[in-house]
Amino acid sequence: MSDPLRQIIAQNRAGQPVAIPSVCSAHPDVLRASLRLAQRLDRLVVIEATSNQVNQDGGYTGMTPAAFIAFVQGLAHETGTDPARIIYGGDHLGPQAWRKLPAEQAIERAHVMVRDYVKAGFTKIHLDCSEGCAGEPAQLSDAVTVPRAADLARTCQKAGGDDLLYVVGTEVPPPGGARSEDHTDIPATTPQAARATLDAHMAAFANIGEVGGLVVQPGVEFSPMSVHHLPLARDPGLKAAIAHHPGVSLEAHSTDYQHPAAFLRLAELGFAFQKVGPALTFAYRQAVYALDMLAQAAGWGSATIHATMEAEMLAHPANWHGHYHGSDLYLQRHFGLADRIRYYWPRPAAQTAVTSLLARLDGHNLPLPLLWQAFPPEVLDRTEALGGPRPLPLIHATIEAALAPYFLPEAAGSHP
Repeated sequence: MSDPLRQIIAQNRAGQPVAIPSVCSAHPDVLRASLRLAQRLDRLVVIEATSNQVNQDGGYTGMTPAAFIAFVQGLAHETGTDPARIIYGGDHLGPQAWRKLPAEQAIERAHVMVRDYVKAGFTKIHLDCSEGCAGEPAQLSDAVTVPRAADLARTCQKAGGDDLLYVVGTEVPPPGGARSEDHTDIPATTPQAARATLDAHMAAFANIGEVGGLVVQPGVEFSPMSVHHLPLARDPGLKAAIAHHPGVSLEAHSTDYQHPAAFLRLAELGFAFQKVGPALTFAYRQAVYALDMLAQAAGWGSATIHATMEAEMLAHPANWHGHYHGSDLYLQRHFGLADRIRYYWPRPAAQTAVTSLLARLDGHNLPLPLLWQAFPPEVLDRTEALGGPRPLPLIHATIEAALAPYFLPEAAGSHP
């Protein structure tokens, strides 16, 4: 299923401002909303899993690569989405999930993981060996990461990867992480560094497989409580840095929460692959918290979601502790842009609370004056197209509103 990606790369390289969104989430409602939107717009979409989310050990979702694809295919059937419009991507595939182990052991497990991804049907493969393992520096040089990535690619090819498109690059944000809180400009990758990294990978992959994407930093990022917006007038020269490799595009990570104009600008700058994840689960939380608040305001029972999630995060702090700092930890836990709360929605107590809320609301009419208190007009307009002012359409419409700007008006990738 990589041929459509090659077409998008070719169009972007020809000067057309086209791009495809890569949705990096395992949340079922985020995926339902994303698939429905792609189907309604008649677009292709990349659905990605990270090495921490999905691996041979189950990751934090409990899913293997094959189970993840089966899960997404089930959601496609449920939402009436043509499965042919879904491209499956593996993100940050490397030793990250086991980096507390010595490098030899962690990399051995990474080889098992990438083999399983390819056998399951993932075709867009981001190989990331940039983070050090036990006893190594936190960030590794191209001299170390490139041979490791090439070795992983060999394993992918042996697993039957005849149609794989590799994404490479060592200047990437940590998976699931975000920049520390500050308000300085985010420096873009220099053209010299981008060219050197790409050239090193192209040489190493020459007799292995096809490199189609290079991850670089265009100057976008978010921290727990602020967004570093793309300087729209700035051209860091990264498109020119890859011009000598015509089949390669740029990939942008951490594009969450950007102004809508940023996505078109990124496409103009050569970023045909644009990833989003936390902004979509953030939108899910927004909608669920809003519905809980409105239910209480209308006298339909006490609000329970917020208290439930606080109890779960305090009882099991591993997924947010160390990511949030300062005196406003309460605000960061619930409203931080890093959205570490997303790790807690699958927990039984959270699932019970959400199910109870939706059941309670389904028994009531949700009048517009009430909905106006929490949902913007764009979301309410989208809700009408999804079945009217009911709880799940409101949640999915909120997620859609966050994802919609990624489907550029001129974007390639319509259904073949």
